[in-house]
Amino acid sequence: MAPKKKVGFAAAQALAKQKALEKKAKNYKLPLGELAVFTQQLASLLNAGLPLVQCLEALQDQTEDPVFRIIIRDVRNDIASGNSFSNAVKLFPKSFNSLFISMIEAGEASGALAEILSKVASYFESSVKLTKKIKSAMTYPIAVIGLAIALVNVLLIFVIPVFASMFADFGAKLPAPTQMLIDLSDFLKYNIHWLILGAIAFFFLFKKFVSTPKGRRIKDLSLVRAPIFGGLIHKIALSRFCRTYATLIRSGVPILRTLEIVSSASNKVQIEDACSEIARHVSQGGQVSEVLAVNTFFPPMMKHMVKAGESTGNVDGMMNKIADFYDTESEATVASLTSLIEPMLIVFLGVVVGGIVMAMFLPIFQLGAVAGGLQ
Repeated sequence: MAPKKKVGFAAAQALAKQKALEKKAKNYKLPLGELAVFTQQLASLLNAGLPLVQCLEALQDQTEDPVFRIIIRDVRNDIASGNSFSNAVKLFPKSFNSLFISMIEAGEASGALAEILSKVASYFESSVKLTKKIKSAMTYPIAVIGLAIALVNVLLIFVIPVFASMFADFGAKLPAPTQMLIDLSDFLKYNIHWLILGAIAFFFLFKKFVSTPKGRRIKDLSLVRAPIFGGLIHKIALSRFCRTYATLIRSGVPILRTLEIVSSASNKVQIEDACSEIARHVSQGGQVSEVLAVNTFFPPMMKHMVKAGESTGNVDGMMNKIADFYDTESEATVASLTSLIEPMLIVFLGVVVGGIVMAMFLPIFQLGAVAGGLQ
């Protein structure tokens, strides 16, 4: 009887795990990189002439992510029961973003689903590529700054008190830098828990503030105007705006729906305001370039290129060229920032750590004078 109980327990465990995965699938946020791979593979299978249901079955079998495997299974079953692909993926809005869903709708309407999937896959891949480059470039300075903060805290909380007790035996007045460092060490030692609690409280209050419309607007405006990284953030926002707009327009998505998707995908209030104004203006018979011309968020070069695209009937082509330009500019900015940040970090570490060491050894250098004061 024991083996049967063991098998029954294992089956119950497997069933509970499966239910947990299915529950997670309803609100699963699929990484953009994984969505890009899925889209490209689906486009390739459709181009090979396989039916959509069979394509999804093949992708389900080869997907390593257990939650995404359940999502693909449910989408495939929904299509097999007679539902459209676009309606099936709408059941998982966290996994398939509005851009993907609108492109699927356009592909179904035009009968060119495979071609449109290839376009959206290229869009996702370019976005993932740029994001990876930026993250890779920022990893080194963030790691160094984190290490510097940890090192300074260790010195202030654990090392300096040892020196302070040794200097207390001298009974003489310490140099001002040394005394300031010891006072700072005492403050951190006895108030570190309050500082940690304060930092946590500040983080949650700040997060709550930027989730409000006013806070989000202040945050976005401040980021674009930031002295070092503001230019990079601005270029990335412009590139995303142009690339998304061009991809949707070229795929046959109506312009008002395109502007709605671009607005939600931008994650910048400046773009959202511009999209709202463009939608209002276009619905009244105006052109996109007329709104961009009076909006200070968009640079003059972009305004002229969009206007030229409208004159030639090739707005999506011009938007793609603008996006390529700003992607190249963003990569160059990241490279220059990386080369600039590295020496600045070295100087920062040298000044901070070297200053602490010098301040602590200053009384030892002046030991003769201090000892003379004791006689």
